[in-house]
Amino acid sequence: MAAALQRSACLIASVLLSLMSEKSVSSELSRPNVLFLVVDDLRPKLGCYGETNMVTPNIDQLAAKSLVFERAYVQQALCSPSRTSFLTGRRPDTTRTYDLHVYFRNIAGNYTTLPQHFKNNGYITQSVGKIFHPGPTSGNTDDYPFSWTFPARHAPSRKYFTDKICPGPDGKLYNNAVCPLERSQIPSGKLPDEENADFAVSFLQNRSVDQKPFFLALGFHKPHLPFRYDAKYKDLYPLSKIKIADNQNVPMMMPYVSFAPWDYLRTFQDIRALNVSWPFGVIPNDFQYLMRQSYSAATSFTDALVGRVLAALDQSGFANNTIITFHGDHGWHLGEHMEWTKHTNFDIALRIPLMFHVPGVTAPKLPPGKTFPFKDALKMPIDENTRHTNNPLTNDGLVEAVDIYPTISELAGLDIPPTCSRNPFSETFCTEGASFASLIKSVAKDVTITSDTFRDVSKSSYHIMDTNIASSGLNDMGIASSKGTDVTRMSTGHRTSRSKVQWKRAVFSQYPRPSFFPSRSTIDPSLNEIIIMGYTMRTDKHRYTEWVAYDHTTFSANWTHVYARELYDYSADPEGNFNVVDVPAYSDLAVQLAQQLRDGWRSVLPGRS
Repeated sequence: MAAALQRSACLIASVLLSLMSEKSVSSELSRPNVLFLVVDDLRPKLGCYGETNMVTPNIDQLAAKSLVFERAYVQQALCSPSRTSFLTGRRPDTTRTYDLHVYFRNIAGNYTTLPQHFKNNGYITQSVGKIFHPGPTSGNTDDYPFSWTFPARHAPSRKYFTDKICPGPDGKLYNNAVCPLERSQIPSGKLPDEENADFAVSFLQNRSVDQKPFFLALGFHKPHLPFRYDAKYKDLYPLSKIKIADNQNVPMMMPYVSFAPWDYLRTFQDIRALNVSWPFGVIPNDFQYLMRQSYSAATSFTDALVGRVLAALDQSGFANNTIITFHGDHGWHLGEHMEWTKHTNFDIALRIPLMFHVPGVTAPKLPPGKTFPFKDALKMPIDENTRHTNNPLTNDGLVEAVDIYPTISELAGLDIPPTCSRNPFSETFCTEGASFASLIKSVAKDVTITSDTFRDVSKSSYHIMDTNIASSGLNDMGIASSKGTDVTRMSTGHRTSRSKVQWKRAVFSQYPRPSFFPSRSTIDPSLNEIIIMGYTMRTDKHRYTEWVAYDHTTFSANWTHVYARELYDYSADPEGNFNVVDVPAYSDLAVQLAQQLRDGWRSVLPGRS
């Protein structure tokens, strides 16, 4: 009798466990997938950001079905610090990652990363290409196995990264910055970004809709230096159509500590041959045209690869249940302020493209193959390429890359990390950003997204009507107080729909320096070289920066020791060419902004007065 009861109890337990397991599997399968696209060194130089000379039809198509953020900023204009920040949801002073050498888990804390959060919640997580900065700054494993279900995938052809494969006019091969390549000149037949796109396409084609949800992170390297790309894309940008920067001087009254002498660019053989003086030399205009041409062409090259992956997602049946994010890891100078590459606190170095695609919310759900058909820029007439330069959904509020982690978590229905305490180093799960999912909902709440919304802007206006979003599939997200700034715009031909949502009054970034005057380690000082930290704040109309003493042994800033200050008024000076911090008319504003900078990011979180 006892044995029979025991067997019955085991059977009941087994049935209960099975039902619980089935419920868990069902819950997992109902969760959206995530396609997390990151592009290295990409400033908002895209058709969808109003750059009408850019040929980026696939990214523009994604933008036309996304919420596009017009004023998104990173926390530091350098690869590893920026990526570590948005992947942990924390700022550089908490990750203690300011360079390309330290690993946050060794120096700061054992933080739960964005992909790790999804992995902990039953997702298959896969890194392809550059997501974490490879090497010691991600534990030489791209943070595997913490963040990823499988080891991170890198293209085999990456080994040719520094090889001399660029043909020169003398018939010899060089390691040049400007390096368009014919297919026969590519050692392995394919460039690393192409191989990584192939892997991502294969990943999508070999998954089925009844498997666990996935978090697929795909990082493209171009337009990062060197500009090695398929030479066919150069033909999209005749030199006669290229324009170079019209503000090639450093900002008036700029302190020396602000300037970065672009030493990495100077390592390439074609740049060295120019014999540009250090640190304040100017690249000759003739070569600037070539640089800008190749930056644009490399961006179009990446656009085609983005298009291939989006088409594979669509054709594999995942488009209707996949959140797509697309953003750069920081901006990039193209001669403005006499600067090239990144490594500064200027707006151009910190501003990035950022867009979120949420099926059924920012775009209609369509049959497979209809959402993201591939657009081949090399075979399309130019009017086709510029078709999506006006986006249905845009947002001009101030957002930060550190906000991405909590936003994706909320959209996917996972726990949203709470705000970190003032002593965050022992807290494994928290964020120093804020979810902007409410901004996405606030736009979609007022607008019906139908297939008509995405008709060609060259042919007609968009179709707009009021609607209720209750059946959109978006999580239950509370909309922030209606008190606040007007941050959301619906671009609809000649019509505009606005929604008021309280959001951040400022965003915050920083950059370390080893000295006040430019030095050979200015752009990437090791931790033990850092003696100055430049803290910068972007508000609606201004950028205010203070360069203060920094103790790298205690990771602390001395706000009483200020080396220099900067204030740029974009309402009067859109390019930021004049540092007006010492102009008497700005003295009161400078005091106000200085206090706001010291109050920091906590003081401007949504909901704070």
